[in-house]
Amino acid sequence: MSQPSFGVIGLAVMGENLALNVESRGFPVAVYNRTAAKTEEFMAKRAPGKNVTATYSVEEFVNALERPRKILVMVKAGKPVDAVIAQLKPLLDPGDMIIDGGNSLYNDTERRTQELEATGLGFVGMGVSGGEEGALHGPSLMPGGTDTAYQELEPILTKIAAQVPDGACVTYIGPGGAGHYVKMVHNGIEYGDMQLIAEAYDLLKNVVGLNHHQLHEVFSEWNTTAELDSFLVEITADIFRYIEAGSEQPLVEVILDSAGQKGTGRWTVVSSLELGIPIPTIYAAVNARVMSSYKQERVAASKELPGPTGKYDGDAKALINKIRDALYCSKMCSYAQGMALMSKASEEFGYNIDLSETARIWKGGCIIRAGFLGLIQKAFQDNPKLPNLLLAPEFKQSILDRQESWREVLAISNNLGIPVPAFSASLDYFDSYRRDRLPQNLTQAQRDYFGAHTYERIDKEGLFHTEWTQTDKESLQLGSTD
Repeated sequence: MSQPSFGVIGLAVMGENLALNVESRGFPVAVYNRTAAKTEEFMAKRAPGKNVTATYSVEEFVNALERPRKILVMVKAGKPVDAVIAQLKPLLDPGDMIIDGGNSLYNDTERRTQELEATGLGFVGMGVSGGEEGALHGPSLMPGGTDTAYQELEPILTKIAAQVPDGACVTYIGPGGAGHYVKMVHNGIEYGDMQLIAEAYDLLKNVVGLNHHQLHEVFSEWNTTAELDSFLVEITADIFRYIEAGSEQPLVEVILDSAGQKGTGRWTVVSSLELGIPIPTIYAAVNARVMSSYKQERVAASKELPGPTGKYDGDAKALINKIRDALYCSKMCSYAQGMALMSKASEEFGYNIDLSETARIWKGGCIIRAGFLGLIQKAFQDNPKLPNLLLAPEFKQSILDRQESWREVLAISNNLGIPVPAFSASLDYFDSYRRDRLPQNLTQAQRDYFGAHTYERIDKEGLFHTEWTQTDKESLQLGSTD
């Protein structure tokens, strides 16, 4: 066997599949897992005949690798990553590099990059999207951190990544925590996408009255359209046709309506609040998962808080098409919010994120891969300084053409008591963004009234404060806003 040119620590499914992916592209691999039995099982079941070297201590693992050492760490985010780094650090030489391929918080990646670069080591925080299949056959990769380390890794990463007509689904995102930041936002958009699809399903089932055969047909048809062609719509169609053995109903209908989360959606919301970028669709999706966890309370409340009892008696086919339009409009808003957040983070943290390239590497391998990412890629190619995706000609016209249907779907939902928080948040985002005047003039007045926080005026420069209970006195100008 050739000396391993790449190492993987952590042999859960993602680690195993990435190791096999690397080996299949012609790069010998060394593997190590804290539990030796897991390594033995991997070697016995999945690695026979492959150019994979099993090691059973960190020292043996490090010594097995050719230099400069390239080590992918696939362990649980947080303290386990720090623990592995602490084990590796005294055994490595300058120029060696560690890649964290888990869903680490970008702040942790910033810290780790600084600490390791100071010792002459390279550190790459790399978002990996695509699930188990993507890891094995070609994921979307979002590496950031030490740029020289990425240059060493690029020949391997470009081969193991998903391939689309305009290249491998990998690019250097930027320094520090840039890679994990982009992966975090990717997951936030994923939350939004999944919630929007769930709301469309709720409407199609409980308003239009479609059965699982019809739901499969509708989502299959939608997946053939330029607007909604995507991995998530594709798997949704598959889900509706899956009938459990010995049952006559689809499996999805016996799954508990309480969804979990691993934190990346919440992190996206927190970052948006810190940076002052509105992402209401993504927030609504995170909140919907939280609300779903109140299962027992919701069951009890359903007996105490009745809602509308009416039925939809309109044209079913027409409503299906309107729900499709509402889904597409809402998806555009969700992606617009994610892109705006990455743009602000890039400016704030010095990441220099290329939004066009980001859209390109999401076109294959990842969970949010979708046909219309090519349009997003082009929008930022045409105008890298585009302030909001909704202003790109293609997307602007798409929403304007569909907004009447979008609004009608919301009205029907509200009248029938069907919650559509992500649809609603998306429309509110669109309406807020397109208005030249919002009611926060009153908010500013209230803040000044109870807290003397001052306000600005539209007819004069400067900051002002008013004694609101003394109407005969003029406002006090406190100074220029310059």
